[in-house]
Amino acid sequence: MSDQSRFTDGASGYAFKPHEMPILPGSPANPDHPTARKIAYLVIGVFLGLVGGAQNGFLLANTAALQGDMALTPVEAGWISVAFYATYACMSMLLFRVRQEFGVQPFVRYAMLGLVAANLVQLLEPGYSAELAARAVAGIAASGLSALSIYYLMQGLPAAARIGALILGIGLAQTAFPLARAMSPYLLIDGDISRAFQLQFALALVALGAVTVLRLPPGYRSKTFERLDLFSITLFMAGVTALLAFLIQGRIQWWDTSWLGGALAMSILCLGGCYLIESNRRRPMLDTRWLSSRAILALAITGAAVRILVSEQSFGATGLFSALGYGNEQLTGYYMVLAGATIAGSILSLVRLDPRDLTRPILFAILVIAVAAFADTRTGIMSRPGDLYLTQAAIGFAAVFAMGPVMMEGMLRALAAGPAYVVSFIAVFSLSQTLGGLAGVSALSAFHTIRLKTHLIDAGSTLTAANPQLARELGQAAARFGATISDPALQQQAAAARIAQEAGREAAVLAFNDVFFLIGSLACIAFVIVLAPWVMNRLRGRNPLSKELAFLETMRPGNK
Repeated sequence: MSDQSRFTDGASGYAFKPHEMPILPGSPANPDHPTARKIAYLVIGVFLGLVGGAQNGFLLANTAALQGDMALTPVEAGWISVAFYATYACMSMLLFRVRQEFGVQPFVRYAMLGLVAANLVQLLEPGYSAELAARAVAGIAASGLSALSIYYLMQGLPAAARIGALILGIGLAQTAFPLARAMSPYLLIDGDISRAFQLQFALALVALGAVTVLRLPPGYRSKTFERLDLFSITLFMAGVTALLAFLIQGRIQWWDTSWLGGALAMSILCLGGCYLIESNRRRPMLDTRWLSSRAILALAITGAAVRILVSEQSFGATGLFSALGYGNEQLTGYYMVLAGATIAGSILSLVRLDPRDLTRPILFAILVIAVAAFADTRTGIMSRPGDLYLTQAAIGFAAVFAMGPVMMEGMLRALAAGPAYVVSFIAVFSLSQTLGGLAGVSALSAFHTIRLKTHLIDAGSTLTAANPQLARELGQAAARFGATISDPALQQQAAAARIAQEAGREAAVLAFNDVFFLIGSLACIAFVIVLAPWVMNRLRGRNPLSKELAFLETMRPGNK
């Protein structure tokens, strides 16, 4: 430690004091910067967080345009999502080890160059195979940008508030999703997706320039990689990729597709092999005993459950607007409202964060999701985006408001257990968020499909020639087509097709109302499950994080 106590940055001339050195190898030091430099770090941190989130945000917003531009089938477009999520979910663990082994500056340099390269490949539009590779590299870069954003935010925040950078980093990544959707209609002129790629490439270049001009302070490195890491990481990535393929392609091709069972079996075998290796290592990369403890499992399940509940927005509301015929160009105001609500959730989560009671904001967020979901069950075919502003803003707010405490509790438990446990927590948290979101969308999609068929059957039983109301509506619709269609038989066919289309739209809306009711019910169940132990701990005067909070006190600069 004596060498670290007089660590000097040759580039800037800083000589760091012991309490300014990072707790974890591979992280930057935390000196007291001048005010102007702190502001610059904050601005760059915010920008990096938005750029990292935009990598997936633009993909989600422009999937249909990408399919049309490259003439892709839905299955092929699904594999592009698999390529991104597979590397994004797995790289948090690997990149953490890279930072420890080689230092923060090489990590910054290669992460940013990877992002520029991925966006350049997309800009050149070489074809489907190259797009798959570019999305995989973008997933790696986006994962790295999340860490970089947090590091830069920490440099700009006061020492007492630096841990809040974790919450701000999550909020910025979430804010980028609705912002990308709000911006996309102005980029996709005549369905040309090249402007979206141009913007992503320009953002990547600006980000590269920003981190080059204002570098992070150096830290210290440690020897971390071992030979078994290669086998563990390979099995982990193969298992997660197979599981993601199962979740994403199952929703597209439906769950009875024969090869999906093989993908799920491969996922179980590969993740099981990774578990066996890590469980029997002297220095595991993932501490499976710690990860399988009750507290960490509960934390991972809570984080995944919140992501599943928030799927009410990513699948439910978005799917409802699509069924009602609204495109992105008609939803820019809606997505700007979501972006504002997400920012508000991040700020309020940071302001109201109390390490002594991290469960209370989670309870509040789940309750908000339940109330908003039940309120959305009132939607109908005449609903407009403005009718859902309040409820969807509440859900966007709750999503970030809950994730901050979950992330905080996990980091406290990992740091108190030892720096080596941070890798394990980052891996399980990133995985729970990715899988929770995709599993939620897949499950809700299957539920919606089943309920849609049920409502169509119910509607079909009333659409008979013996129904006098249907006969009147057919006659009125045929009369409206009379101005453009002279043949009476064709008028009747067009009228019948129009009524069938309206019946299908109404059935889709009713099915989405069932989805909203299901989410509200699940949120109520989750609220009770989280509430029960919280009440018991309050009655007993027990804080489950007492040891971790004591450790947090020792981390404060004045206590070192």
